[in-house]
Amino acid sequence: MTDPLSPHAASPLAPRPVDRALDPAFRHGQSMEPNYSGVASFLRRRYAKDGGGAEVVVWGVPLDVTVSNRPGTRFGPRALRAASAILDGDPLFPFNADPFGPLDVADAGDCVFDYGLPAGIPAAIEAQAARHYARGSHLVTLGGDHFLTYPVLRALVARTGAPVALVQFDAHQDTWEDDGSRVDHGTMITRAVKDGLIRVERSVQVGIRTHAPQDCGIRIIDGFAAAELGPKALAAAIAERVGDAPAYVTFDIDALDPAFAPGTGTPVCGGLTSREALDTLRRLGGLDLKGFDVVEVSPPYDHAEITALAGASLAACYLGVLAARKAGGARIAP
Repeated sequence: MTDPLSPHAASPLAPRPVDRALDPAFRHGQSMEPNYSGVASFLRRRYAKDGGGAEVVVWGVPLDVTVSNRPGTRFGPRALRAASAILDGDPLFPFNADPFGPLDVADAGDCVFDYGLPAGIPAAIEAQAARHYARGSHLVTLGGDHFLTYPVLRALVARTGAPVALVQFDAHQDTWEDDGSRVDHGTMITRAVKDGLIRVERSVQVGIRTHAPQDCGIRIIDGFAAAELGPKALAAAIAERVGDAPAYVTFDIDALDPAFAPGTGTPVCGGLTSREALDTLRRLGGLDLKGFDVVEVSPPYDHAEITALAGASLAACYLGVLAARKAGGARIAP
């Protein structure tokens, strides 16, 4: 006899499924759970610590030791997962499709490291990212402060054997001087350039609204220029810069104006709207995409979860872009 309280029971006690994140057989389609209940995996995808053989793995890096202003980003992955629940159950806008029809996506939980030994954190992130890449998975990372991009890039480039174009949405360039040993969310792009992880001639930073002592050869489209271009022309400018190079997209939530993302550590006025960011991101499907992260969501400074929802929407949009690419015959694995 079927248990009327089981996740799969069709009865008055359980008219909709719950906790499908705990079902290892749940690989395709949307969960259709009530938004307010159930295990909060990202977009209700099944949990699989080893990735479960999924072609796309979402994982969290609850890093909060390299921030230079307000802390709280260690709570970012949890907040992004919770906010994503409201995005499940309908065709993903503006794709008018279920991305989990073509894509098998799993939530691998969070990266593990010892917060009391911060010098060992970069290697821990890199090693765990490398294991996901070794299984052939495309990695989507939920932050966590922005330093995490550096060890993830190290793992990605080790997997692909070649540096990548960086598409960085951010209020800050993160190109302050680095001596090769800092664990710092303001210097990791300099370090990545020095380590040969980034093809600077194909890379672009979008939404910048601060000054740094060097640009490392990366093109800058500042916040005012991005607004003047508008999403369609901005996406075209990004695509022109990147060309056919393999590309990694990193989205610091402070690329958005504080009106749309107050919950972050170093907010800067004059940024993108959430509509402009989503409209730009959805147009990047022509790039040879190799990975994505959304970082610097700091829930203690958020209001009504609007920052977490913006971050979750950006990650969901990226999955929509990947699904469209796969449907068009593109390779998803890095």
